[in-house]
Amino acid sequence: MIERVRIIGAGLAGPEAAWQCARRGVGVELYEMRPVRQTPAHQTADFAELVCSNSLKSDSENTAPWLLKEEMRRAGSLLLEISRECAVPAGHALAVDRVTFAARVTEGISRERRIVIRREEVTSVDEAGPVTIIATGPLTSEGLASEIARLSEGSAAPDISRAWAPAPHNNHLYFFDSISPIVESDSIDMSRVYMAARYDKGSADYINCPMSREEYDRFYDALVAAQSVEERDWEKLNYFESCLPIEEIARRGRDTLRFGPMKPVGLKDPRTGKMPYAVVQLRQENLRADSYNLVGFQNHLKFGEQAQVLRLVPGLENARFLRYGQIHRNTYINAPALLQETLQMKANPPVFFPGQICGAEG
Repeated sequence: MIERVRIIGAGLAGPEAAWQCARRGVGVELYEMRPVRQTPAHQTADFAELVCSNSLKSDSENTAPWLLKEEMRRAGSLLLEISRECAVPAGHALAVDRVTFAARVTEGISRERRIVIRREEVTSVDEAGPVTIIATGPLTSEGLASEIARLSEGSAAPDISRAWAPAPHNNHLYFFDSISPIVESDSIDMSRVYMAARYDKGSADYINCPMSREEYDRFYDALVAAQSVEERDWEKLNYFESCLPIEEIARRGRDTLRFGPMKPVGLKDPRTGKMPYAVVQLRQENLRADSYNLVGFQNHLKFGEQAQVLRLVPGLENARFLRYGQIHRNTYINAPALLQETLQMKANPPVFFPGQICGAEG
């Protein structure tokens, strides 16, 4: 029987793995580099800190995200239990108060006597040592990324040069992910918006900002003319197609946003009985309901430009922003080339890779 496991990374996969090991009598050393070293996207030192309140996705029966959550529930998942307790209204999605969720996960893991928490960066892996679970996600530090590249050199997988992207200038296996802006709820002009769920399914949990054609055209023109953050010399902005910045979506055609994040279908305005030309949806960000996330409005614009453009949205004319949109680089391994079906490395079976570092997203 395995007596001790080393887990690197305390995002979502790391704490869940630690919890599952501990409840089966296995000792765990859980390493987390924050706050000793931060990442480009995190703001706290808490475990399971989410960038987006909707990271846990759909809770509708017979969908893939729902099925995965059901499997976790049956396995006695700590994180899923806490997510239910920290859920905020979001229609058919499981969205959580990100701050409360992370604090509760940190508290639960810290209380477990079989889990020893070490706040330090790990840059080396002992293949002859204990079973190691690398759950550092797409924001793995460069030091550990280089170590994973070393471990991968012995793999029999073809084209191993494409198995890892350890440094910012590497052109393989990375993408830029995006974060949506957040506004204070009391800065939203509620006289210009309405509460609704798409097709009236579930409770009316989303704030909807309706746009006429003229308002949409004005917003679109300002958006495509706005200045983006300058690309660094080593960056090649390879975006994740399922989370494109809104300005990139807009450049693909004038109506592209209206068939994407600003799709008005199923969102009839109860005040007019008609469907607006376009709509911006806002989702409750926390249990206090004092902040709202602009759904699908991730972007790479300069902060001053964001403020000007987003205040063209009806209801957000005087919006106060708690967080502006931004992008960050995600790096991940070529899981099919490097891993067995059990998530063990082909070249080093005692080393496991769960979670987003395998390329799973959303």
